[in-house]
Amino acid sequence: MSSESQPATPPTTPLDAAADRRRWIALAVIMTAAFMDLVDVTIVNIAIPSIERDLGASFGAIQWITAGYALAFAAGLITGGRLGDIYGRKRLFLVGITGFTLASALCGLAGSAELLVAARLLQGATAALMVPQVLAIVHATFPAHERGKVFGLFGAIVGLGAVSGPLLGALLTEWNLFGLGWRPIFLINLPVGIAGLILGRKYITESRAPQALRLDLLGVVLVTTALLMLIYPLTRGRELDWPLWGHLCMVGSLAVFAVFVAYERYKTRKDGSPLVELSLFRVKSFAAGIAVQLTFGIALGVFFLVWTLYMQIGLGWSALRAGLTGVPFSIAVSAAAGVSVQLLVPRFGRKVLQAGALTMAAGVLIYIWEAARYGTGIHSWQMVLPLVVMGLGMGLIVAPLTDAVLSEVPREHAGSASGLISTVQQMGTALGLGLVSVVFFGTIDEERMALGPAAGDAFVDAFQNSLWWVTAVLVVIFTVMFALPKRPKQHLEGATADTLPDPAPEPESGKAPALTR
Repeated sequence: MSSESQPATPPTTPLDAAADRRRWIALAVIMTAAFMDLVDVTIVNIAIPSIERDLGASFGAIQWITAGYALAFAAGLITGGRLGDIYGRKRLFLVGITGFTLASALCGLAGSAELLVAARLLQGATAALMVPQVLAIVHATFPAHERGKVFGLFGAIVGLGAVSGPLLGALLTEWNLFGLGWRPIFLINLPVGIAGLILGRKYITESRAPQALRLDLLGVVLVTTALLMLIYPLTRGRELDWPLWGHLCMVGSLAVFAVFVAYERYKTRKDGSPLVELSLFRVKSFAAGIAVQLTFGIALGVFFLVWTLYMQIGLGWSALRAGLTGVPFSIAVSAAAGVSVQLLVPRFGRKVLQAGALTMAAGVLIYIWEAARYGTGIHSWQMVLPLVVMGLGMGLIVAPLTDAVLSEVPREHAGSASGLISTVQQMGTALGLGLVSVVFFGTIDEERMALGPAAGDAFVDAFQNSLWWVTAVLVVIFTVMFALPKRPKQHLEGATADTLPDPAPEPESGKAPALTR
């Protein structure tokens, strides 16, 4: 055969093999950090009674221990993404994981509720530096044809981390390691964080935006203020009996967001260094994906909190039993997420995500039927069917959705885009948590709560009512998904031709740059 008929396959050199091995080790490091953060979001809830007894914490302090992390995390995510664009994603990841590890140590050693609240705020702030770099590093390290597989792994990690937190928290609290009680739920982060810092320093590739961007300080202040005005009243509203100032703050947050958007447009015209690259929203897949992320966060925020209240208070189950009950859900999410991007989305496209929304809604409806039929006498094994169906549906959504949102995002805006994705998820979750006061607690009669045995029935009724709301939100998600592209598109190394300016040229015809030592 002539040389023209032979495919041009460059030989694999030892240097290429070493570079390939290094980037997969880097992926393991950043995925472990992402898992650590996801677990930390949920692990605390299961240990709240133990913390309350040990530290003598008030209800307000307990609420801040759980909500303070989310507030600091959401407020700092966009800023963390932009800082990675400017100063380097590897550098910000290492700073974030170092701070997160130190904050975890402070949480585990806290001698008072006030110190624990402060440490949790620091944990959320440092997580906001670390988490946006994860997807940005993936985007900069792996070439387009490999990102689908990587995002499939990320979706599996998301599903596993979202549910394994309560189980891990229950085990660590019940084991009472070294007589430390609840403290190991934080101290377990120390060896993981230290290993991540050492390996990340060695194996992660440094990347940053090719243009000389500057930090948008006023934009940081505006978006942080708007987020706090929205999320703080939602997390404190029920405790304070929904005061007028809370409603005014939430309405006022919309005005502050509008001012933020106007200022970002001005900042773009002035020096091209806005905190949020508004031109990203001209990319249909990004704008639609952000809308789905918001509504999906609302559904998850409602479900996971009312599910915990239903099992541990309404049914009177122990933390360990409640945690073990969620294992089938976790397995189903991970299994579905692992195959959705690699096998299903390339063939069926947007229909996979829509099937996930409908499947998840079907699982919720089965759960409503079982809760009504069995009441407070329901067993863990009877929850397996609805949880598995819900988990499969969620798994079909989480991995392809991340891929769809970032597929057409240019490299120089990867950090800002990933930070915006995570912020929108947190905003949706916070909105869902706020709605729990209406859809769950709003249906519980205080007189029934005082009757002892009737209290369990009251929680069962409130759980069913909440799940009807979750079903409605999932139908909205299904509808919004029609705005996503019908077929998956190849990831673009730079901007799309019609929406965003071309980035600086990449080495080796757009391939990911070689890893540095």
